[in-house]
Amino acid sequence: MAVLSKIRERSMFLIIIIGLALFAFVLDPSTLGDFFNSSKVNEVGEVDGEAISRQEFANELESYKQQTGGRASEMQAAKTVWDNIVRKKIYKNQLNEAGITIGEADVWNEVVNAPFVQNNPQYQNEVGLFDENKFKQFLADTKENNEQLWAQWSSYMNQVRDNAETNTFNNLVTAGLGASLKEGEIQYLIDNTKLNGQFVYVPYTSIADSLVKLKKSEVEAYIQSHKDQFQVEASRDISYVKFDIVATPEDEQAIMLDVAGLKEDFKTTDNDVLFLSENDSDTGLNTGYVFKSNVNAIIADDLFAANEGDIVGPYKDLNAIKLSKITEVTQLPDSVKASHILIPFVGAQRVAADVTRTEEEAKQLADSLLAVVKRRKSKFADLAKEFSSDQASAVKGGEYDWYNYNRMTPAFRDFTFEGKKGDMDVVKTPFGFHVIKIDDQKNKQKVIKMATFSKDIVPSEETENAVFRQAEEFALAVSKENNFFDAAKELNYKPKPAVGLKVLDESVPGIGNQRQIVSWAFNNETDVNAFKRFDLEGSHVVAFVTGIEEEGLMSVNKATSKVRPILMNEKKAALIAEKFNGSDLPEIAKANNTSLRTASNITLKSPTLSGVGVEPKIVGAMYNAEIGKLYNKVEGNRGVFAFKLTSIEEPTALPNYDANRKRIAEARKRQTFKMYEAIKKASDVEDNRAFMYSN
Repeated sequence: MAVLSKIRERSMFLIIIIGLALFAFVLDPSTLGDFFNSSKVNEVGEVDGEAISRQEFANELESYKQQTGGRASEMQAAKTVWDNIVRKKIYKNQLNEAGITIGEADVWNEVVNAPFVQNNPQYQNEVGLFDENKFKQFLADTKENNEQLWAQWSSYMNQVRDNAETNTFNNLVTAGLGASLKEGEIQYLIDNTKLNGQFVYVPYTSIADSLVKLKKSEVEAYIQSHKDQFQVEASRDISYVKFDIVATPEDEQAIMLDVAGLKEDFKTTDNDVLFLSENDSDTGLNTGYVFKSNVNAIIADDLFAANEGDIVGPYKDLNAIKLSKITEVTQLPDSVKASHILIPFVGAQRVAADVTRTEEEAKQLADSLLAVVKRRKSKFADLAKEFSSDQASAVKGGEYDWYNYNRMTPAFRDFTFEGKKGDMDVVKTPFGFHVIKIDDQKNKQKVIKMATFSKDIVPSEETENAVFRQAEEFALAVSKENNFFDAAKELNYKPKPAVGLKVLDESVPGIGNQRQIVSWAFNNETDVNAFKRFDLEGSHVVAFVTGIEEEGLMSVNKATSKVRPILMNEKKAALIAEKFNGSDLPEIAKANNTSLRTASNITLKSPTLSGVGVEPKIVGAMYNAEIGKLYNKVEGNRGVFAFKLTSIEEPTALPNYDANRKRIAEARKRQTFKMYEAIKKASDVEDNRAFMYSN
């Protein structure tokens, strides 16, 4: 009765919850379980019990996308942001456990001491010194009046805090990473002690694989006894057949005929820009000159033999059919040497933060400089060093060495190529005003301007339909036969594999960025032997799931390729060891029908045996062996050994091992990335991003 009473008291609450759950189920039945799982609704993961909320992750993700200008893909951004959040929380936890806090004062000191803050005239007093009060006032005004700029400053200060936490912890740990003189001495001995001996070696390859039987249960037992080596993420294996939608020769010929039909109209038009636009050219009008060396060699002779007003084409150029009208013929140098003084202004491209002059002021300064250098050309280099913001050329007196036609911004290019040696003038570009002097020109040659109508060679609708039918017929055959590979063989298709796809992958080998295929492969309703047709940009793909690997211990089938060589060598070692009988090396060599070998001047630093290869196990055993004692049936990387150490040559003792000690200490201090990975491995990190990106 008490339970029923409680239910009646909260009936409205229960009705709302059930109603919302049913609404979610109608939209997507698979979400019903997720609805009642609060960790999936509100959390992306946890680090040592501290939740990473969806809101926190989404905010960080959006901030990162803005910083990168959208250049990173969704999954690349998600991975970077996740790694950053996990790193931040792990370091914060470590500092908390150590009782260390990065306070507001620490962050503020980092910010105000940053060079770009200290050197900004906006925050300096009348004598050019940094004024902290001015900087505080700037931040206060920004917070009040410029939300976007304040968000950038807040993000920067948060980054400063995160970096301070990381650096503080790393510095604390590395401060204790030293080395003793004894370690330096031991390392010196290990690196320079030379070992000499004799050995008998029989390789594992001397026994054919067919003579060794390996049971599935043995592989499974090995996995169970080495669980830490076989922990895997969830993964999926698929195979697929890709149907590319490409233009046929018939499609290309049809486009060629269509372009040819425009030839007369193109010749007679007096507005090339309008003609290209009205006839849907895939390229616009290029107003620059064209050199013969920059034109497709197949059509270059025809273009440069034509006169002004002539039409050349239609012709094929890469993946397009083109029709070109010669609009101008002249002579230009193929390269120029020039000098310039760049005077930028507020709003110009790549302008430095300390530039405050207006466009009018910049033009006035450039004109003044031009007047000076026209009177005295010898002043150009000194003025460039003093006034030009292009520091790369300013240090050379403003000089640019030889450059070709396509290197410079158009206005700069046109002046220096179309003018003549010795010309000087002020030229405006997106970067500011340039005082330019043409120093030299060479290799004058014929160049042309041309208006080019272009049509990309693309598949026709008929071709697209034909490829779609192929993909559909294959998918239908798979559904009927219920065997992807038999259907592919019957239709003479060659499936391609994509093995080991991870839940957050977005790229499928051979197809590219196709997150939808990965999501489908990991869908709860997608089992082994499931298949689906995907209609992609430029192709159709029929994908088939060949394997499912759940998170945890690697399956026997997957692990066999890794475990098999290990177990095979163990079994071969036992068979080889049965013949390693004898009281001395010559007897053992004779019993195995092999020769006695010599090891000379080998070291632990370079554990290579002549005629065998790298064998750290054997060289390590020799380093600790007694001189003259026989060591038999020793298993190495490549085979079974018997050896006897004949002598040890220790290096000359050093008066001091401090240099070795320092090298060891410095090497340890450079391993902070390994330190973080170790802490991360020891932390309890739960990653539920897969729930966010399951669709």
